[in-house]
Amino acid sequence: MTKLRCAILDDYQNVALTITDWSAINNQVEIQSFHQYFHNEGELVAAIRDFQIVIIMRERTPFPASLFALLPQLQLLITTGMRNASIDLLAAKAHGIVVCGTASKSEPPTELAWALILGLARNLVLENAAFRSRGAWQSTVGMDLNGRQLGLLGLGKIGSRMARIGLAFGMKVVAWSQNLTSVQTDTVGVSLASSKEELLESSDFVSIHLVLSDRTWGLVGAAELKRMRPSAYLINTSRSAIIDRTALIQALQQRWIAGAGLDVFELEPLPSDDVLRSLPNLLATPHLGYVSQSNYRTYYREAVEDIQAFLAGSPIRQL
Repeated sequence: MTKLRCAILDDYQNVALTITDWSAINNQVEIQSFHQYFHNEGELVAAIRDFQIVIIMRERTPFPASLFALLPQLQLLITTGMRNASIDLLAAKAHGIVVCGTASKSEPPTELAWALILGLARNLVLENAAFRSRGAWQSTVGMDLNGRQLGLLGLGKIGSRMARIGLAFGMKVVAWSQNLTSVQTDTVGVSLASSKEELLESSDFVSIHLVLSDRTWGLVGAAELKRMRPSAYLINTSRSAIIDRTALIQALQQRWIAGAGLDVFELEPLPSDDVLRSLPNLLATPHLGYVSQSNYRTYYREAVEDIQAFLAGSPIRQL
């Protein structure tokens, strides 16, 4: 029996084949992992045109309608997570391609957001660089979290976890989103901001935890950034397009705000000469929020399950 071919894309750390057990499908599927990033559609098509199954990491490699048209052998597309805005689901359906997802844990991105907050508050990068260069000893004075206000744009699974940790630090926590109610904030034990503007004006740290949609696209622009305190920090581990990039760069360059922590970008990987790489008051990580051992084990274990179900004629976790 001829085996189907499965391509695993976006395996940057080259761990996909060892972090879970693929033996359940080895008799029916030939698996190949790609750890390099494909910079254009032509490179990608040349690499995977002969594969019937493709596994992608959410929003690393887009699958627009144009790409589906160039992959006539593709039968099954699996994405990590149960939501992927970079897949044209209507085009997939039109080409008869089944699209499935996996579970995703909310703990890892929560932990990464707090790493950014703590790194900014205590100037960890600057102080560590000085330490390693045998330079200055104690050159900065860190910001206390206790007694400060954490403003959360979004109070879903991750936002709620952020809130509980903020409360544990002794912070005042307020939250806002378009449909958020006092019933929801009371459940978590935080305050409901009267408006987005009030939250921005009163918070020392503003952290974004919203799904990207027509309503949240560009939610934080120049006007919103100017409402923030000059001593405040903005954290975004959700989606890049929620913040106006041009306005954020201006805010950091002109010190409208003290700094920002970012884990998401409009173009990933971020070009080596991008201005964001040179801003001293930006603490950034290369989209690591969901990159953890537990999440990767979940992603690839459930990808195997998705393939098994597809081969049995009963796909699961369809998008």
